[in-house]
Amino acid sequence: MSDTSEQHHRRSERGSKPDPMEMAPHYYGGQAVIEGVMMRGADRWAVAVRRPVGDIWLECHPTSSATRDKPWLKWPMIRGCYALFDSLAIGMKALGISATQALDEDEEELDGAAMGGAMALAALLFIGVFIFLPSLGTKGLDALIGNVMGDGVWFHIVESVVRIAIFLGYLWSISLVADIRRVFEYHGAEHKTIAAWEHGEVLEPANVDRYSTLHVRCGTNFLILVMLIAIVVYTAGGLLVPPPDGIPWWGAVIYHVLLRVVLLPVVAGLAYEQLKLGASRADNPLVRAITKPGLWLQLITTKEPDRDQVEVAIRAFEAVVPADKREGRVPTTLDTPITRAHHSLEVSLEAAELTVAPPDEGDGDERGAT
Repeated sequence: MSDTSEQHHRRSERGSKPDPMEMAPHYYGGQAVIEGVMMRGADRWAVAVRRPVGDIWLECHPTSSATRDKPWLKWPMIRGCYALFDSLAIGMKALGISATQALDEDEEELDGAAMGGAMALAALLFIGVFIFLPSLGTKGLDALIGNVMGDGVWFHIVESVVRIAIFLGYLWSISLVADIRRVFEYHGAEHKTIAAWEHGEVLEPANVDRYSTLHVRCGTNFLILVMLIAIVVYTAGGLLVPPPDGIPWWGAVIYHVLLRVVLLPVVAGLAYEQLKLGASRADNPLVRAITKPGLWLQLITTKEPDRDQVEVAIRAFEAVVPADKREGRVPTTLDTPITRAHHSLEVSLEAAELTVAPPDEGDGDERGAT
């Protein structure tokens, strides 16, 4: 593979040694949304949604340039925290687009302030359900049985088990809801499409459908890694910085919750690094063992998609593939009409009846328009 002129110039300035960040392969990612899929490439992300009339709505937007403008955001640990918040922002915007198109609702997309508020609410719910409730339940139970566990190792282990049980129960219970099951089917379509691309397939539905719905870089893997790594990090933090002596049990709950919130970036950073390790060394037996729980959990969060769902995932993926990678790899048999948002980046799709929506259809934030 030859260097781009920009890479060659930077390499000349610092010598002949290649930059590992430049030479590393790009890993595509995505997310299931309402009746659709969001896919993320190296410099753009796209969301494709099956609309009630049967066509596919497509939007494509640039990704943030923050990591290019601020190299320190690529540092280990820091990059994991940044990637988490950036992914949440894109995911929420994609979810809003899908709700508008799939449910045929006449609503405006979230602006920056509204999105920030929604992310803050989501963070509070996460802290409340997965940090506060396990600490409250474990410490309250310990108070009833005579403070046997105290603030030692057993308290942190039991609390972690309670947290994981709540998490698994939550995923299992929502998987029983018909609408959520549809989302999980699109999740499976997303994984199949990315796997087919990574194995050199032409992105035709028949080729894509041969692959598993399970994928090592899934966000579900990240979440279960967060839960497992939290056992070690929170136990170590709680033992090194225990709550003050003499405070009541409810005061200890507040203390532990605050400590866990402070340590959450450490947990997220370590989980991200482990996820990258799993992607780059998937054949290593130890790495496979570490990522196995996340793959098991995907048996809940992914379901087998139908052909129409696979088609939507392919279209979202095709929209983020660079022009020099497309030859001989993109589909030529898909024929569902595509409606591209007026404010979307330009996209090139093979064998598609592509129309551009008028400015007043589906337009919210016109940033990134071409």
